[in-house]
Amino acid sequence: MNTKVNWFFEKATQWKEEYSQLRRIALDCGLIEELKWGHPCYTYKGDNIVLIHGFKNYCALFFHKGALLKDSEKILVQQTENVQSARQMRFTNATEIGNQQATIKAYIYEAIEVEKAGLKVEMKGTKDFPMPEELAQKFERNAGFKTAFEALTPGRQRGYLLHFSKAKQSSTRVSRIEKSMSRIFEGKGWNER
Repeated sequence: MNTKVNWFFEKATQWKEEYSQLRRIALDCGLIEELKWGHPCYTYKGDNIVLIHGFKNYCALFFHKGALLKDSEKILVQQTENVQSARQMRFTNATEIGNQQATIKAYIYEAIEVEKAGLKVEMKGTKDFPMPEELAQKFERNAGFKTAFEALTPGRQRGYLLHFSKAKQSSTRVSRIEKSMSRIFEGKGWNER
């Protein structure tokens, strides 16, 4: 146990017992406990394997390369359609975790083997995300804006493409693009202030 992570478990209210069980299981698998992104993260030789996370209706064991696991029990969940690598194993109570302890450990051991083998998730590149017509038109009219967009990190570019594309109406896409221009010129992502 890493004492720097204790505060996470001590402050927990809703999932305290569940978190404790997941912590014990991860540590039983020989993983190193660290604090990353404000959550307990369990690593193998410095590589992220699983992270404990809580939500309103469930707590989860977040497998960083879950997309590469066999998922023989069909229990891993892709949080959203845009999540490429990670998968969640979700729980709603401590009994559920206790009953699935052997399965949880098997999945963790498989995730460790994925890391040992050096396997990587083939991620979609920015060019694989659809570009809204409204954005392409804006680029044609404003070369400086296109240059600023292309100077963004690939992750920021994808974030904007997803943000713009989710709007159902053209007028909303145009509005989102207009509102984002200053952040793009500053080199910031769509959700950065």
